[in-house]
Amino acid sequence: MLRTILIISSFLLLAGCGHTSSKLVFEEHFDGNQLNEVYWNYELGDGCPNLCGWGNNERQIYNKANAVVDNGHLIISATKKGDVYNSSRITTKGKMEFQYGSIEVRAKLPKGKGIWPAIWMLGNDIDTNTWPACGEIDIMEYVGKQPGVIYNSLHTPDSYGATINSKQTHIADVENDFHVYRTDWTADKISFYIDNKEVYTFKPKTKNAQTWPFDKPFYLIINMAIGGHFGGPEVDDNIFPQDFIVDYVKVYNY
Repeated sequence: MLRTILIISSFLLLAGCGHTSSKLVFEEHFDGNQLNEVYWNYELGDGCPNLCGWGNNERQIYNKANAVVDNGHLIISATKKGDVYNSSRITTKGKMEFQYGSIEVRAKLPKGKGIWPAIWMLGNDIDTNTWPACGEIDIMEYVGKQPGVIYNSLHTPDSYGATINSKQTHIADVENDFHVYRTDWTADKISFYIDNKEVYTFKPKTKNAQTWPFDKPFYLIINMAIGGHFGGPEVDDNIFPQDFIVDYVKVYNY
């Protein structure tokens, strides 16, 4: 516990300092048998009444039971019991927020039409500066209706939901093994990597509140949605259960 607190303290102090060399300021290897709520939150329910369907017409209900820490992994399971889809969503909101740096996550994807796992970030002012004005950085998005395709995207007021700031990367059988998804974020640009290969860089010529809401702290989100506008209206009920497995999370500051 002491080591965790010291890491987080360094992380908060270093955030946004613009170091010339990278420094590991946070790492999570999901040791033990439960999620460490010193720096992780559970987001529960279906988003109602304020954001029903979590703003995307998603079908799942989020709960704690579908996020298990086991054998050094976070396992988020998508399940169906009767007519109810269940999954889990965890965030670092209010506990671990940062501005600029490198965020690296090693994970193994689920399979099947209708699932929508994601590793992403939102601006920490979202409660007063609502989406998309708060900004969104999608480190990794995957939808089971498009096997072998990884999305990296930015959402801003300029592009809104149907973002123009996005890249699809095709990797055959990407679902069959662990891969490392990384985002390098500076005051100048945001670059995305898969297994250390750069796949997309966002660097707008004009930076203002409409095109670049990325000059403030953000927090991390890991979840698996089911259905929804992006996951797709069709869900194959024969695929369940499906697991989204996260091996580690590392954050570096420059």
